Amino acid sequence: MPELPEVETVRTGLAPVMEGQVIAKAHVNRPDLRWPFPERMAERLTGARVERLRRRSKYILADLDRGETLLIHLGMSGRMTVSGDPLGRFVHDHPMPEKHDHVVFDMENGARITFNDTRRFGAMDLMPTLEADRHPLLAALGPEPLGNAFNEAYFTAAVKTRRTPVKAALLDQKLVAGLGNIYVCEALYRARIAPTRRADRIGLPRLAALVPIIRDVLGEAIAAGGSSLKDYRQADGELGYFQHSFDVYGREGQPCRTPGCGGTIRRTVQSGRSSFHCPQCQR
Repeated sequence: MPELPEVETVRTGLAPVMEGQVIAKAHVNRPDLRWPFPERMAERLTGARVERLRRRSKYILADLDRGETLLIHLGMSGRMTVSGDPLGRFVHDHPMPEKHDHVVFDMENGARITFNDTRRFGAMDLMPTLEADRHPLLAALGPEPLGNAFNEAYFTAAVKTRRTPVKAALLDQKLVAGLGNIYVCEALYRARIAPTRRADRIGLPRLAALVPIIRDVLGEAIAAGGSSLKDYRQADGELGYFQHSFDVYGREGQPCRTPGCGGTIRRTVQSGRSSFHCPQCQR
Protein backbone atom coordinates (compact mmCIF):
# COMPACT_ATOMS: atom_id res chain seq x y z
CA MET A 1 0.00 0.00 0.00
CA PRO A 2 1.41 3.43 -0.82
CA GLU A 3 2.93 5.12 2.20
CA LEU A 4 3.48 8.80 2.97
CA PRO A 5 6.24 9.43 0.37
CA GLU A 6 4.20 7.90 -2.43
CA VAL A 7 1.07 9.87 -1.52
CA GLU A 8 3.05 13.09 -1.21
CA THR A 9 4.66 12.45 -4.61
CA VAL A 10 1.23 11.98 -6.19
CA ARG A 11 -0.04 15.15 -4.51
CA THR A 12 2.83 17.25 -5.81
CA GLY A 13 2.33 15.76 -9.27
CA LEU A 14 -1.37 16.66 -9.27
CA ALA A 15 -0.99 20.15 -7.82
CA PRO A 16 0.15 21.96 -11.03
CA VAL A 17 -2.94 20.86 -12.96
CA MET A 18 -5.53 20.88 -10.15
CA GLU A 19 -4.83 23.74 -7.76
CA GLY A 20 -6.73 26.84 -8.78
CA GLN A 21 -8.43 24.92 -11.59
CA VAL A 22 -12.07 24.04 -12.23
CA ILE A 23 -13.29 20.47 -12.62
CA ALA A 24 -15.20 20.89 -15.90
CA LYS A 25 -16.69 17.41 -15.68
CA ALA A 26 -16.40 14.65 -13.09
CA HIS A 27 -17.13 11.10 -14.23
CA VAL A 28 -17.93 8.47 -11.60
CA ASN A 29 -18.12 5.10 -13.32
CA ARG A 30 -19.26 2.83 -10.48
CA PRO A 31 -21.18 3.27 -7.22
CA ASP A 32 -18.33 2.39 -4.88
CA LEU A 33 -14.74 1.43 -4.27
CA ARG A 34 -13.87 0.19 -0.79
CA TRP A 35 -16.98 2.01 0.41
CA PRO A 36 -19.89 3.61 -1.47
CA PHE A 37 -19.15 6.99 -3.01
CA PRO A 38 -20.99 9.97 -1.47
CA GLU A 39 -24.36 10.85 -2.94
CA ARG A 40 -24.31 12.84 -6.21
CA MET A 41 -20.51 12.88 -6.13
CA ALA A 42 -20.09 13.63 -9.84
CA GLU A 43 -22.63 16.45 -9.66
CA ARG A 44 -21.05 17.97 -6.54
CA LEU A 45 -17.57 17.95 -8.09
CA THR A 46 -18.48 19.17 -11.57
CA GLY A 47 -17.90 22.92 -11.79
CA ALA A 48 -16.02 23.11 -8.50
CA ARG A 49 -12.69 24.89 -8.28
CA VAL A 50 -9.86 23.14 -6.44
CA GLU A 51 -8.51 25.82 -4.13
CA ARG A 52 -5.88 23.72 -2.39
CA LEU A 53 -4.43 20.22 -2.63
CA ARG A 54 -2.93 18.93 0.59
CA ARG A 55 -2.00 15.67 2.29
CA ARG A 56 -2.91 14.30 5.73
CA SER A 57 -1.15 11.04 6.57
CA LYS A 58 -1.79 8.77 3.57
CA TYR A 59 -4.79 10.77 2.30
CA ILE A 60 -4.93 13.45 -0.39
CA LEU A 61 -7.36 16.28 0.42
CA ALA A 62 -8.71 18.62 -2.25
CA ASP A 63 -10.36 21.72 -0.75
CA LEU A 64 -13.06 23.06 -3.08
CA ASP A 65 -14.53 26.53 -3.45
CA ARG A 66 -17.94 25.14 -2.53
CA GLY A 67 -16.93 24.57 1.08
CA GLU A 68 -16.37 20.85 0.64
CA THR A 69 -13.22 18.77 0.68
CA LEU A 70 -12.64 15.68 -1.44
CA LEU A 71 -10.77 12.94 0.43
CA ILE A 72 -8.80 10.48 -1.72
CA HIS A 73 -7.20 7.27 -0.50
CA LEU A 74 -5.20 5.25 -3.03
CA GLY A 75 -5.64 1.93 -1.25
CA MET A 76 -3.46 -0.98 -2.36
CA SER A 77 -3.52 -0.50 -6.12
CA GLY A 78 -4.99 2.95 -6.75
CA ARG A 79 -3.24 5.26 -9.20
CA MET A 80 -3.95 8.87 -10.13
CA THR A 81 -2.40 9.82 -13.44
CA VAL A 82 -2.48 13.02 -15.49
CA SER A 83 -2.81 13.30 -19.25
CA GLY A 84 -3.16 16.20 -21.66
CA ASP A 85 -1.54 18.77 -19.36
CA PRO A 86 -1.50 22.17 -21.10
CA LEU A 87 1.46 23.30 -18.97
CA GLY A 88 3.70 20.87 -20.79
CA ARG A 89 4.76 18.94 -17.67
CA PHE A 90 3.05 15.77 -18.83
CA VAL A 91 3.60 14.49 -22.34
CA HIS A 92 0.89 11.85 -22.43
CA ASP A 93 -2.20 12.29 -24.62
CA HIS A 94 -5.50 11.20 -23.14
CA PRO A 95 -5.38 7.39 -23.15
CA MET A 96 -8.20 5.09 -24.12
CA PRO A 97 -10.45 4.34 -21.12
CA GLU A 98 -9.52 1.25 -19.17
CA LYS A 99 -11.71 -1.19 -17.29
CA HIS A 100 -10.67 0.05 -13.86
CA ASP A 101 -10.81 3.80 -14.54
CA HIS A 102 -13.38 4.39 -11.81
CA VAL A 103 -13.24 8.18 -11.42
CA VAL A 104 -12.13 10.70 -14.05
CA PHE A 105 -11.77 14.47 -13.70
CA ASP A 106 -11.72 16.50 -16.91
CA MET A 107 -10.26 19.83 -15.90
CA GLU A 108 -11.19 23.14 -17.50
CA ASN A 109 -7.52 23.66 -18.45
CA GLY A 110 -7.54 20.53 -20.64
CA ALA A 111 -5.88 18.15 -18.21
CA ARG A 112 -7.47 14.83 -17.29
CA ILE A 113 -6.92 13.09 -13.96
CA THR A 114 -7.79 9.41 -13.92
CA PHE A 115 -8.21 7.32 -10.78
CA ASN A 116 -7.58 3.69 -11.71
CA ASP A 117 -7.89 1.03 -9.02
CA THR A 118 -7.71 -2.63 -10.00
CA ARG A 119 -8.41 -4.08 -6.56
CA ARG A 120 -10.86 -1.36 -5.52
CA PHE A 121 -9.41 -0.89 -2.02
CA GLY A 122 -9.18 2.86 -2.58
CA ALA A 123 -11.75 5.34 -1.39
CA MET A 124 -13.17 8.81 -1.98
CA ASP A 125 -15.41 10.90 0.21
CA LEU A 126 -16.78 14.44 0.38
CA MET A 127 -17.09 16.38 3.62
CA PRO A 128 -17.48 19.98 4.77
CA THR A 129 -14.01 21.56 4.74
CA LEU A 130 -14.48 23.09 8.17
CA GLU A 131 -15.20 19.62 9.58
CA ALA A 132 -12.46 17.73 7.73
CA ASP A 133 -10.33 17.19 10.82
CA ARG A 134 -13.28 15.40 12.42
CA HIS A 135 -13.74 12.92 9.57
CA PRO A 136 -13.63 9.33 10.92
CA LEU A 137 -10.49 8.56 8.89
CA LEU A 138 -8.65 11.67 10.09
CA ALA A 139 -9.88 12.46 13.60
CA ALA A 140 -7.57 10.16 15.56
CA LEU A 141 -4.38 10.70 13.55
CA GLY A 142 -1.20 11.77 15.29
CA PRO A 143 1.14 14.54 14.12
CA GLU A 144 2.75 14.53 10.70
CA PRO A 145 6.32 13.15 10.84
CA LEU A 146 7.56 16.05 8.69
CA GLY A 147 5.76 18.69 10.75
CA ASN A 148 6.92 20.71 13.75
CA ALA A 149 4.63 18.87 16.17
CA PHE A 150 6.62 15.69 15.65
CA ASN A 151 9.73 16.49 17.67
CA GLU A 152 12.06 14.78 20.13
CA ALA A 153 10.15 15.90 23.23
CA TYR A 154 6.79 14.72 21.89
CA PHE A 155 8.14 11.45 20.53
CA THR A 156 10.09 10.33 23.59
CA ALA A 157 7.18 11.17 25.90
CA ALA A 158 4.76 9.23 23.69
CA VAL A 159 6.95 6.16 23.29
CA LYS A 160 8.98 5.74 26.48
CA THR A 161 6.21 3.94 28.41
CA ARG A 162 5.03 1.67 25.60
CA ARG A 163 5.50 -2.02 26.30
CA THR A 164 5.10 -2.97 22.65
CA PRO A 165 7.84 -3.56 20.03
CA VAL A 166 9.16 -0.24 18.77
CA LYS A 167 8.07 -1.06 15.24
CA ALA A 168 4.47 -1.50 16.40
CA ALA A 169 4.66 1.86 18.18
CA LEU A 170 5.90 3.61 15.03
CA LEU A 171 3.13 2.06 12.94
CA ASP A 172 0.48 3.35 15.36
CA GLN A 173 -1.18 6.13 13.37
CA LYS A 174 -2.36 7.75 16.59
CA LEU A 175 1.26 8.30 17.59
CA VAL A 176 2.55 9.54 14.25
CA ALA A 177 0.58 9.75 11.01
CA GLY A 178 1.63 8.26 7.71
CA LEU A 179 4.46 5.92 8.64
CA GLY A 180 4.23 2.48 7.05
CA ASN A 181 6.07 -0.80 7.03
CA ILE A 182 8.77 0.03 4.49
CA TYR A 183 10.00 3.29 5.92
CA VAL A 184 9.82 2.14 9.54
CA CYS A 185 12.12 -0.78 8.65
CA GLU A 186 14.52 1.60 6.92
CA ALA A 187 14.50 4.14 9.76
CA LEU A 188 15.10 1.51 12.45
CA TYR A 189 18.04 0.18 10.47
CA ARG A 190 19.64 3.61 10.33
CA ALA A 191 19.04 4.03 14.05
CA ARG A 192 20.56 0.58 14.72
CA ILE A 193 17.44 -0.44 16.66
CA ALA A 194 15.91 -3.89 16.25
CA PRO A 195 12.21 -3.72 15.24
CA THR A 196 11.42 -6.30 17.94
CA ARG A 197 13.00 -4.23 20.73
CA ARG A 198 10.45 -3.19 23.33
CA ALA A 199 9.92 0.55 23.11
CA ASP A 200 10.10 1.19 26.86
CA ARG A 201 13.53 -0.47 27.01
CA ILE A 202 15.17 1.91 24.53
CA GLY A 203 17.17 4.76 26.00
CA LEU A 204 15.77 8.25 25.57
CA PRO A 205 18.75 9.48 23.50
CA ARG A 206 18.27 6.62 21.03
CA LEU A 207 14.54 7.33 20.81
CA ALA A 208 15.18 11.04 20.27
CA ALA A 209 17.66 10.22 17.50
CA LEU A 210 14.89 8.43 15.60
CA VAL A 211 13.07 11.70 14.89
CA PRO A 212 15.62 13.21 12.46
CA ILE A 213 16.30 9.77 11.00
CA ILE A 214 12.60 9.31 10.17
CA ARG A 215 12.53 12.75 8.58
CA ASP A 216 15.62 11.97 6.50
CA VAL A 217 14.26 8.63 5.24
CA LEU A 218 10.93 10.16 4.26
CA GLY A 219 12.60 13.17 2.62
CA GLU A 220 14.91 10.98 0.55
CA ALA A 221 12.01 8.76 -0.50
CA ILE A 222 9.94 11.77 -1.61
CA ALA A 223 12.90 13.12 -3.59
CA ALA A 224 13.16 9.72 -5.30
CA GLY A 225 9.48 9.70 -6.25
CA GLY A 226 8.55 7.06 -3.70
CA SER A 227 8.97 3.30 -3.94
CA SER A 228 7.41 1.21 -6.71
CA LEU A 229 7.01 -2.40 -5.61
CA LYS A 230 3.81 -3.47 -7.38
CA ASP A 231 1.13 -1.04 -8.54
CA TYR A 232 2.37 2.39 -7.51
CA ARG A 233 2.98 5.03 -10.20
CA GLN A 234 3.65 8.75 -9.96
CA ALA A 235 1.12 11.19 -11.41
CA ASP A 236 2.96 11.19 -14.74
CA GLY A 237 2.79 7.39 -14.89
CA GLU A 238 6.46 6.88 -14.06
CA LEU A 239 7.81 4.54 -11.39
CA GLY A 240 9.35 5.76 -8.18
CA TYR A 241 12.87 4.53 -7.56
CA PHE A 242 13.61 4.71 -3.81
CA GLN A 243 13.32 0.90 -3.74
CA HIS A 244 16.81 0.83 -5.25
CA SER A 245 18.09 2.49 -2.07
CA PHE A 246 16.55 0.07 0.43
CA ASP A 247 19.08 -0.97 3.08
CA VAL A 248 16.99 -3.75 4.60
CA TYR A 249 13.46 -3.91 3.22
CA GLY A 250 13.09 -6.90 0.87
CA ARG A 251 16.77 -7.85 1.25
CA GLU A 252 16.35 -11.09 3.23
CA GLY A 253 19.51 -13.21 3.09
CA GLN A 254 21.65 -10.44 1.64
CA PRO A 255 24.68 -8.94 3.42
CA CYS A 256 24.23 -5.93 5.69
CA ARG A 257 25.45 -2.73 4.10
CA THR A 258 26.95 -1.34 7.29
CA PRO A 259 30.72 -1.25 6.77
CA GLY A 260 32.46 -3.92 8.81
CA CYS A 261 29.22 -5.47 10.08
CA GLY A 262 29.31 -8.83 8.33
CA GLY A 263 25.71 -9.58 9.24
CA THR A 264 22.92 -10.92 7.04
CA ILE A 265 19.51 -9.31 6.65
CA ARG A 266 16.82 -11.34 8.37
CA ARG A 267 13.07 -11.35 7.75
CA THR A 268 10.66 -11.84 10.63
CA VAL A 269 6.90 -11.44 10.88
CA GLN A 270 5.39 -8.94 13.30
CA SER A 271 1.62 -8.58 13.53
CA GLY A 272 1.27 -10.21 10.13
CA ARG A 273 3.78 -7.89 8.42
CA SER A 274 7.29 -8.62 7.24
CA SER A 275 10.09 -6.95 9.16
CA PHE A 276 13.61 -6.77 7.80
CA HIS A 277 16.64 -6.02 9.95
CA CYS A 278 20.26 -6.91 10.57
CA PRO A 279 20.51 -8.88 13.84
CA GLN A 280 24.21 -8.10 13.99
CA CYS A 281 24.08 -4.30 14.13
CA GLN A 282 20.47 -3.63 15.18
CA ARG A 283 19.95 -4.18 18.89
